[in-house]
Amino acid sequence: MKQLSMKPVLHAALLLALSAPICAFAQGPQNDASPLLRANDAQPAGDLKDDANAAARLRAQVLLDRAHFGPGEIDGRWGTNTERAIAAFQRSRDLDATGAMDEATWRALTVDTSPALVEYRLTAQDVAGPYTAIPDDMMAKAALPQLGFASLAEALGERFHASPALIAALNPGADLTREGTTLWVPNVQANALAKAASVVVDKSDSSLLLRDAQDRVYARFPASTGSEHDPLPIGRWTIKGVARDPHFQYNPKLFWDADPGHAKAKIAPGPNNPVGVVWVDLSKDHYGIHGTPEPGKVGKTESHGCIRLTNWDAAAVAGAVGPGTPAVLQQ
Repeated sequence: MKQLSMKPVLHAALLLALSAPICAFAQGPQNDASPLLRANDAQPAGDLKDDANAAARLRAQVLLDRAHFGPGEIDGRWGTNTERAIAAFQRSRDLDATGAMDEATWRALTVDTSPALVEYRLTAQDVAGPYTAIPDDMMAKAALPQLGFASLAEALGERFHASPALIAALNPGADLTREGTTLWVPNVQANALAKAASVVVDKSDSSLLLRDAQDRVYARFPASTGSEHDPLPIGRWTIKGVARDPHFQYNPKLFWDADPGHAKAKIAPGPNNPVGVVWVDLSKDHYGIHGTPEPGKVGKTESHGCIRLTNWDAAAVAGAVGPGTPAVLQQ
């Protein structure tokens, strides 16, 4: 995604959604309405791709997320984002990078003994919102004062790095209109990332890597990295700065697929802004690392040349880089 203002703007609804505390940590689910609720104690039996291992697969996704080798949106399903996350984690631990969950990898992953699922109780603010439907058209987006969450289900998914469908599957029949409703959610609380010595974006496996001063990869996130019309700008660049909750300066002339009737417009901040909650500006004009309003598509669809991450991964990267951090974009 291209061309936006670097002026950060505070977005109250986003802060509400991302900062609310988890109310209780539990030792294990008491409700077996969904087999996924066994994730806290699940152990893989055979191939993690198998449906019989759905709970272990979910546990693996949560643990990978906490280890900063996440699958993007946690959904409990097997896919390329999860397979690539496992392979990257294996490389970081000097294991065979097969992308399959073997005994050694599971042992390394489960050094983190925190529960994969915890309880969260809806607050009055959760229920009240506000929530506003987000139109598809850019000109209609430009008319909105904020691009906050469209629903509580979307806000919960963002807060817990999960697909709304997974939250629903973990909590069948839960009343999201009532304060105090208790939900099972992924336990994605993790330590902040250390400062990166460099950033590497690798188009070959749709990833963004953070390297330390010894050139070791200590975090890896799935990314959408350009397209045939707007290829990733391969080369060595630097990070110029970070804008949180930015406005997006929409210029239809920069987009090959823009509606010919569109005009330049200023799109308000928020998690449903075209570049999400953060913009990491690159020394290549109009290009950056940013979030997205569609986390489920990250690493699976193309972008307009920029590096697109989930909002939570983009925010984590933004905290680990700064002006002057080298950024290598490679095939």
